[in-house]
Amino acid sequence: MTNNLKSHQIALQVFQMAIADLLGENLFDIYKLNSEEKEIVKEARRLLGLNRKVNTLSLLFDRVKLPAPDGKGQKEDHYVPLHEIVSNSEGYPTIPYPIPSPADLQKYRTKIADEIKTHLNSDDRWNDLNFLTFLLEKYGSCVSYGDSHTALVDAARMTAAVAVALSQNLESEEKFHLVAGSLSGIQDFIYTISSDGALKSLRARSFYLELVAEEIVQQILDELKLPRTNVIYAGGGNLFILTSDRNNSLKSKLENLRNRFNKWLEERFKSKISLSIACSSCNKNDVKSSSFGSCWKNVISELAKQKSQKFCHQIKNGNLLDIKPSYQPCKVCHRDDVKTERLKSLHEGSDVLACPTCRKMFRLGGQLFKTKAILRSQRPRISSSLDRVDVCVEVLGQRYYLFEHLPDAKEIRDDERITLINDFDVNHYSYRNCNLLMLGNYSQQGEEGFMRAEEMTEKARESGCISRVGYLRMDVDRLGQIFAKGLPDKEDSSHNIDEYSLPRVASLSRQMSYFFKVYLNSLAGDRANNLPENAKTLTAQSDKNFSRRNLMFIYAGGDDLFISGAWNEVVEFAFDIYQSFRAYTGNHPDITISGGISIDDAKFPLYQSADSSGEAEGKAKNNGRDSLGLFGQAFKWNEWIGSKPDEIIKSIKERDGKDEYWEQEKKIPVLAGVIPFVKILIDQGFGEGYSRAFVRNLLKAAQLQEQKLEELRPKNPKLDSDEARDLRYYLHLPQIAYTISRLPKEVKLSDDFRRSLMSPYNAPYFRAIATWIELLNRGGTNQ
Repeated sequence: MTNNLKSHQIALQVFQMAIADLLGENLFDIYKLNSEEKEIVKEARRLLGLNRKVNTLSLLFDRVKLPAPDGKGQKEDHYVPLHEIVSNSEGYPTIPYPIPSPADLQKYRTKIADEIKTHLNSDDRWNDLNFLTFLLEKYGSCVSYGDSHTALVDAARMTAAVAVALSQNLESEEKFHLVAGSLSGIQDFIYTISSDGALKSLRARSFYLELVAEEIVQQILDELKLPRTNVIYAGGGNLFILTSDRNNSLKSKLENLRNRFNKWLEERFKSKISLSIACSSCNKNDVKSSSFGSCWKNVISELAKQKSQKFCHQIKNGNLLDIKPSYQPCKVCHRDDVKTERLKSLHEGSDVLACPTCRKMFRLGGQLFKTKAILRSQRPRISSSLDRVDVCVEVLGQRYYLFEHLPDAKEIRDDERITLINDFDVNHYSYRNCNLLMLGNYSQQGEEGFMRAEEMTEKARESGCISRVGYLRMDVDRLGQIFAKGLPDKEDSSHNIDEYSLPRVASLSRQMSYFFKVYLNSLAGDRANNLPENAKTLTAQSDKNFSRRNLMFIYAGGDDLFISGAWNEVVEFAFDIYQSFRAYTGNHPDITISGGISIDDAKFPLYQSADSSGEAEGKAKNNGRDSLGLFGQAFKWNEWIGSKPDEIIKSIKERDGKDEYWEQEKKIPVLAGVIPFVKILIDQGFGEGYSRAFVRNLLKAAQLQEQKLEELRPKNPKLDSDEARDLRYYLHLPQIAYTISRLPKEVKLSDDFRRSLMSPYNAPYFRAIATWIELLNRGGTNQ
């Protein structure tokens, strides 16, 4: 038996066992391997400390605890609800928020048993590793397997990975090897473009990098003769693969792969993007202990070294300083190494001269919204019987054909692979070599597929707001620490498993990716059915535009995102994401997210908007994380949302670092934060007529505070003196009291509102409140 066939058979047996165990009965003859291979699978289970017991799944996020002083740990237990992943009519799976107690496992197994048996009614299906992997993804993501915190699909994948690595080891080899890869320069490639249709091109570039990363993974697997089950994680331009070092050739193979890809990347993108590949070894017994964490950190450290020396291969080849011809630059990506005669109009009717790559990216952007399937093939062209294909993308010798509809399975060759995008319908997986690609790709449809920036500003204007586009960037706080140190070395009393084990790392990666690549689509496209209970929103659910948002995902995956749309909907969607993410992770105090929003004119250069939203996100990170940067300010999320006044006041006290200063304040306001005031003012019609003067006076009070604080800064740079606090929290009171007293009687502001607005605790929020109200009520103007 050849090595790659043997690896496939071992992984297949692991997944067949997992399917049988999920159903609770031995339905099929799964013991077709020889005794040596059975022992390998048994040894893999021993190394991981996993038995074959299926049970309810405890929320893995509950086990995360960062080291002091950041780590607080979770104090409550949560469970994953029992559910198969099912899409609604528009393709959006419901977000499975954790529940406080486990559901009835036997009822769930009985419910899915007949359906699974129906899909496995032939040997072809039962012996198809890709299909079994999809089945476990769909039905086995919500139950545990041998470890109460590890999902069945992740436990099966990692058992298969370890078993395959064992089967490829030399007799004397006691080590496994963790291969890591990373694409650097992604932001330069995606964000630094300027042209008409920039949003479409930007989304295409993001998607194209997904294909490049996918091709890198596939070529590594092919070179090392590994099944896809050996991929621990792949997303966001990063990958981690478990393997052995058969014939002591691992490093040379990886180096050849890296050099081949970098040569191709250099030719295509003028060294904007480069690939780093590194590996680190660990003892085979380390896969269920914290020692695996050291292996993980070592390989990441090696990647960082390579990234700092990304032109090293050019120095070795002696061509780094070679004189190269320069031509008229492309007006989109600005590269100047393409001959002038190859620069052509970006699209029909455009006067923007673009290089071939940028023209292809623009065409690709128009097709992505409709793409349901991708065919990986070496065919230079495909027949018309495979349905209409508008775009073919080439990545290092492989062609990726995009389909609007699922092609006929009979037309797909054995050496080709079909990939379905965000498709959880089992009936669609009838191809011989088929896998699922999860992709954060939501977009409200526009005139040309994706919405253009001008269409987004029009949607904002139709809502009565100023005509602007919003850009949101967000990412998970301290994600590196969570993976490196967040699963402490502590035994699980029920299973004798260290917290930091290979299956748990894989499970944590998958669950994080699911939120950004799958469930964000649901939150945008079917908002009404995917917001967590008791979520606070500015838009009333009765509003006709409440559910499906006027947004476009430029990038969403791994642990971060970049989203554009009508500015008012982008702002509210940021709060949707925050509340959804917190609920999805069990409101864990150590797992937070920060973001930044910029609001710009439709014709404002997109790369500058990306920089502005990045700067706003930076302010949020510098605010102690768990924050949002918006309207030039950064506050904690609970300060924006106004969840509980006492919690907000606690945040203020922590920020000021002088609790006794606040002891003079006897009464906590009924309202605190930004959104509670904005909501009431909107309901009262503020921003129009006489009430606009009130909003402007609120803004003047904020500006006066900021001016006086800046005057104080030379004496007190940190603005942490009592004088600074007096300015921040009391300077506004006379003007606000006068402004409130001048309001007409028909303005029905409650006493609670008036007292809360006068409270010093709410003074820091005046600019945000006034700016938000002002922008919400300037429909029809671009000023």
